[in-house]
Amino acid sequence: MTQPTKSKTINTIPLKGVVNKQLNSISKKKMTLKSAASRVPKKDFTIDDLHKDQQQELSKRRYEKELKKLFLELVKLQEWVVTTKARIVIIFEGRDAAGKGGVIKRISEPLNPRVCRIAALGTPSSKEKTQWYFQRYVSHLPAGGEIVLFDRSWYNRAGVEHVMGFCTDDEYKDFLHACPEFENILVRSGIIVLKYWFSVSDDIQEIRFRDRAKNPLKRWKLSPMDLQSRDKWVDYSKAKDAMFMHTDTLHAPWYVVNADVKERARLNCISHILHKIPYHSIKLPEIKFGNRKKIPSSYVRPPMSTQHIVPDFFD
Repeated sequence: MTQPTKSKTINTIPLKGVVNKQLNSISKKKMTLKSAASRVPKKDFTIDDLHKDQQQELSKRRYEKELKKLFLELVKLQEWVVTTKARIVIIFEGRDAAGKGGVIKRISEPLNPRVCRIAALGTPSSKEKTQWYFQRYVSHLPAGGEIVLFDRSWYNRAGVEHVMGFCTDDEYKDFLHACPEFENILVRSGIIVLKYWFSVSDDIQEIRFRDRAKNPLKRWKLSPMDLQSRDKWVDYSKAKDAMFMHTDTLHAPWYVVNADVKERARLNCISHILHKIPYHSIKLPEIKFGNRKKIPSSYVRPPMSTQHIVPDFFD
């Protein structure tokens, strides 16, 4: 096991309203990730309150500045993972259009795809339907020195499969009881498991759905299942509540991200990930460049006319 890292100082995004009253002793500009994670809302603090607190958007300049700092920390995390052969699983769940794909894209952007890979499984095949439910996910778990980002996961059974009737009641109930045991096995084997639920309000989800319908670059994101989910908001809410009740455990707790403002959600989620993993900076060997060898005169390049050259389309 690696030694816990010292608190990492990273700029975070100040909150307003209910949460801010509990944080008046914390600097609005800077605070350690450790102190940020230790803030616990009052028991009567609800998801609705969370969404009201974080409605303020960030300027593009502020967002990009903070994201760049987090990119540097993610690269440090990557070096630690490779050096220590750590295994990390990060699960991203939430309603359609909550912004899961956006944060996954930003996490993976500065990282080596051989170290950090994305698992986004489609509909199970006829063969997979006959297997142990978790079997098709097991093959995507990380080896030493790998990070796997699950864009949706085995929790499909607790959400869409249950709500849309793609599994039986017995299969659903069995999952709720078996899932904590499955995740406990992963944690006991040394895998770091983090689970994030991206919470989006119904008004914001509707805006994003309509934007996808009009935007040719996003139209592919809007599926028939998404449209059906609009009429099952309460059903999905009840399914999420039951899922949390059964699978929000000490060894693999759920962390809720307010996703009404995408930029805030990305920064807050990445910052939280960096806090939860006990990484530290790895001292890399100094890179020294010797004199570059000259191309010997005996080598003759083949003429360009013998090659298929991509033309310049932007004269």
